Amino acid sequence: MSAPLHVHVPPELRFFLPARRRAEEAVCPYDGTSSLGHVVAALGIPPTEVGRLRVEGRSVPGAYRPPGGARVEVEAVARPQPLPPSAPAPPRFVLDVHLGALARRMRLVGVDTAYRNDAADPELVTEANAELRILLTQDRGLLRRRALWLGAYVRGSAPDDQLTDVLTRFDVPLDPWTRCPVCNGTLEPVAKAEVQGRIPPGTRRTYDTFTRCTACARVYWPGAHHARLASRVRAARAAAGRERTPHDPPESVAGRGGAGAGDVLDAAYGDAAG
Repeated sequence: MSAPLHVHVPPELRFFLPARRRAEEAVCPYDGTSSLGHVVAALGIPPTEVGRLRVEGRSVPGAYRPPGGARVEVEAVARPQPLPPSAPAPPRFVLDVHLGALARRMRLVGVDTAYRNDAADPELVTEANAELRILLTQDRGLLRRRALWLGAYVRGSAPDDQLTDVLTRFDVPLDPWTRCPVCNGTLEPVAKAEVQGRIPPGTRRTYDTFTRCTACARVYWPGAHHARLASRVRAARAAAGRERTPHDPPESVAGRGGAGAGDVLDAAYGDAAG
């Protein structure tokens, strides 16, 4: 065995470490042959959360094998995070089964967000790689999969905090009220006459502005949850430092309706607020 490594971990990454190692500097046994990336991963920090690595003040790659007794500095990934040249612009995402509320919030602000509540881990990795989507999860093991092209650990337990975390980490433009909260399809304006047979009489009397999902054909209008959701959009934009968009008039779509379902379907975006 070589002399142990002295690894400095920044405060924002220490929650990944076992409680006994959450001091500013972790003393790690070292076999003299493991890469620095392996050493950091063994501490419990997913590779997706690691930025630059330094040994004795010099930047090194994760494959570097440090000398015994070296002092190592681990930096958190930069915010906003630079993406690989192959990443689509704007970035798109896929979320694991435990982040359904976050998925609805991301769709509310217009972010391309794939989500299924029955997707297995291998399916998530396959979808992320095939569609170049960033996998968002709180499963550290999932982020350690070597096959995964890009992922991120979502910080926070409350969905609103999670949304703030994602929007401050990734430079993604916001385009509220343009995505279906149910299927992630895009919404397009539709004439009232085209959908009046699918909406309740009270809605026909009260509203004139409607949109329809191009994927699942659900119909949306400003509903009972609009004020609360508009507040959530403003908070998301403030957290991300984004400006208003053309889709932010007072009549922006915030509820949904469908044949025979009446105002129950208006709860789709309301569920995103829950």
